[in-house]
Amino acid sequence: MSEGSAERVNMAFIAAIVAVATIGGFMFGYDSGVINGTQKGLESAFDLGKLGIGINVGAILVGSSIGAFMAGRMADRIGRRGVMILSAILFLVSALLAGAAGSSAIFIFARIIGGLGVGAASVISPVYISEVTPAAVRGRLSSIQQVMIISGLTGAFVANFVLARYAGGSTAELWLGFPAWRWMFWLQAIPAAIYFVALLGIPESPRYLVARGQDERAHAVLTKLFGAETATRKVAEIRASLAADHHRPKLSDLIDKASGKIRPIVWTGIGLAVFQQLVGINVVFYYGATLWEAVGFSEDYALQINILSGALSIGACLATIALVDRVGRKPLLLLGSAGMAVTLAVVAWAFSTAVTGADGAVSLPGNNGVIALVAANLYVIFFNLSWGPIMWVMLGEMFPNQIRGSGLAVSGFAQWIANALVSVSFPSLVVSPGLATAYVGYAVFAAISFFFVRALVHETKGRELEDMVG
Repeated sequence: MSEGSAERVNMAFIAAIVAVATIGGFMFGYDSGVINGTQKGLESAFDLGKLGIGINVGAILVGSSIGAFMAGRMADRIGRRGVMILSAILFLVSALLAGAAGSSAIFIFARIIGGLGVGAASVISPVYISEVTPAAVRGRLSSIQQVMIISGLTGAFVANFVLARYAGGSTAELWLGFPAWRWMFWLQAIPAAIYFVALLGIPESPRYLVARGQDERAHAVLTKLFGAETATRKVAEIRASLAADHHRPKLSDLIDKASGKIRPIVWTGIGLAVFQQLVGINVVFYYGATLWEAVGFSEDYALQINILSGALSIGACLATIALVDRVGRKPLLLLGSAGMAVTLAVVAWAFSTAVTGADGAVSLPGNNGVIALVAANLYVIFFNLSWGPIMWVMLGEMFPNQIRGSGLAVSGFAQWIANALVSVSFPSLVVSPGLATAYVGYAVFAAISFFFVRALVHETKGRELEDMVG
């Protein structure tokens, strides 16, 4: 009998703790997206050029890559809940310090701190959700993480737009004599504080507790989740899925003892994590306003386009929630790869037609601006129908219990390194070889990801975590 068919599944309790865990996704999204409308403020406050902007924007990614790796390992030591509490503290400190930064160096330091929180939340929230939910609905509940990430991004876009509009521009003075762009960071302290307080009321992951030899505590949590009978059976199954010698999870578990090589499932996880970034999605989220201004849109209109993209993303994620436990993970990934390859190619073509007027202003001729806008938003929809949520779902569930923390550590680290390479390189690519060529590159990676999924990704729909192998 699976968890999903257990006699008494406490869905109200499960929904409540999933809601708390996914606030981490909201913080991930907000902290990633808030930079989108602040770049003019950073440029003027710290006298930054293109490279400087890239470094300041990309600073969060340095922290995120470290945070993702450390969180995966720390999750096996202080628990999933413990890591999420730590990430909430990091979010709060980063928000206050970034808004108050008096120099580029302090700002970069603040964003690295925030990045540690983002990296931790990005890998731990999905695994926590997968470890406390029934297999039959695990995909849709894990997909809520991406909805919250996009909600955080959209929330940051809306806050940036409202504050900039109210002040008369992102660099204009707002409250207490501080410019609007600083308040864009300070507002993040509110959801960060809510996240911290809410985490104090949820239980630790039962899979972690069994791995630490705390079977009685695990049984108590599982009883509250699924009932006493299922709890007894699940504790035994979790215990049986761990190493035969009962050693605690460690990084070296990623190496197959028989072959002496890294387990194939680890390479699949790294591939999923890296391809999710190489298709260029965070160019849209980090540089959306700059991107649209580069082809002739005003700052005000560019910020509104960001909000539209965020709303469409949430709609696509809701569709994923309805489909992921019905059609499976792999079909959605294949659909997303194909759709992104086509739409990115169209965006690249539209940007290749950009012209510069006598006044130096850049624009897209004829209806090409509309074509670029529609194609870019279709691309965002395809991403959030597939790779956006599904990558996190699969990383949270595809690894066997013994290596889940370590597998997430290396996959999350790879994901954020790829994110950094794409995001930091983008401002320079805009200058040379240009937007069109950059988008051709993202389209090529989307096409390659299709064949990667076909060859190496195995379906995990409906499978118990204790049945995962690799």
